[in-house]
Amino acid sequence: MTTPISFDPNISPRVQFGAELRRHRNAARMSQKTLAALTGWSISQISMLENGNRGPTPELACSMDSALKLDGALSSLWAMLDNVSKQLPTWYRSWLEIEREADTLRTWQPVIVPGLLQTEDYARAVLSTEPLATPEQIEERTTARMERQNILRRTSPPVWWVLLDEGVLDRPIGSPSVMAAQLGHLAETASSSRITIQIVPWSAYSAIGLIGAFVIATAPGEPDTAYIDSAGISVRVTGRPDDVSSLALRYDAIRAEALSQRESLILIKEKMRRWTTCSGN
Repeated sequence: MTTPISFDPNISPRVQFGAELRRHRNAARMSQKTLAALTGWSISQISMLENGNRGPTPELACSMDSALKLDGALSSLWAMLDNVSKQLPTWYRSWLEIEREADTLRTWQPVIVPGLLQTEDYARAVLSTEPLATPEQIEERTTARMERQNILRRTSPPVWWVLLDEGVLDRPIGSPSVMAAQLGHLAETASSSRITIQIVPWSAYSAIGLIGAFVIATAPGEPDTAYIDSAGISVRVTGRPDDVSSLALRYDAIRAEALSQRESLILIKEKMRRWTTCSGN
């Protein structure tokens, strides 16, 4: 029996099922047309499944198992994804879908580097501070966070505007070498034409963003939605116009205090050199 992959909590279940279906189909050297003929599903339906634009059903998983001779692997994966997905907080499940569909993201982070920009070692250091987390759970969550970054590597990744407080560059996470590598990654990422990173410097004396991190997502034909990264509230994802409008206004006010993209890159590289010196490299 083919063993299905484990559940990745940072990827939409339907996206994960689609990726696994595509992997099995390619391994069998079977075209979508042939699979469609064997299962009775249309080519467009299979394409939508593999791209994560359609959710699987138990009947569909069973028919794919039969055509690809997988001995129930996709059916087992569907059951696992469905079961675990139901256990995730509703706000978290909804945000995964929103983030995946977004064509523009606006992020403010006053404490740590956002997950989508974290290096593996930095992510592991952050996740290892979670109370009661076992080494196995830390590794699983680190792998999941790295997989989540795939949205930045797709053919048309979202345009991403990232505002970071200067404290993010100075706060020691992991070790000096981990910090040096993380800031090097930020500097490299800042060269992307679709990602803009700006730093709000200490010299701005700005306090407006200190209430916490947030992200505003924009998707074609959909109202803007916001994710508030705070453990102190019950609703973390909101599409209420008043809430999103308030956060958008706050985002603009924070950005008004930020360095330019060029100045920000200079500062990131300066901090990176300091961490490199501290690490002895």
